[in-house]
Amino acid sequence: MSIAHAGQHRAALIRRLLAGLCGSLAAVALFGIMMLTLVDVSGRKLLSESVPGSLELTELLMVIVIFAALPLVSLAGEHVVFDSLDAWWSPGVRKVQGWIVDGVCIAALAGLAGLMWLKGMQMADYGETTAQLKLVKAPFVYGMSVLCALTAFVHILLLLSPVAHHHIGVDGSPGVGV
Repeated sequence: MSIAHAGQHRAALIRRLLAGLCGSLAAVALFGIMMLTLVDVSGRKLLSESVPGSLELTELLMVIVIFAALPLVSLAGEHVVFDSLDAWWSPGVRKVQGWIVDGVCIAALAGLAGLMWLKGMQMADYGETTAQLKLVKAPFVYGMSVLCALTAFVHILLLLSPVAHHHIGVDGSPGVGV
């Protein structure tokens, strides 16, 4: 196996691992929201009782769904794209544009991860909890930080080992409208 082929194999393995872990995390959190909603609504309709703290739990589970989906969106190249000018730009310019976009994403997500980590430390120091259930907030903010860092890592992978659905000119794909 050549060194280039081994590197591509490792990158594909890392992508599958990230997709599996983040996908499972988002799926479990989404299933939790669905079950919580079912029990809460059923309890209100049938027993005139709702689940205490159901809004807080739903909010925290939504944080998990959203931030676990960030690496998945980047891996799949399914983020919002402004491509109105792509038809007039050469493949070389679009390729450089892709590198710049990944670089900006890496910097922004890494910076956000750092800020969230600091915020999590601050919340842990203050002992911040949710209003009703008194759940500690810091672990959720740390999780958001880690998932932003993972998304930055995904963009590093895409910069080092581009895939056709994400970067113009890889595998001969035109890229317009992607």
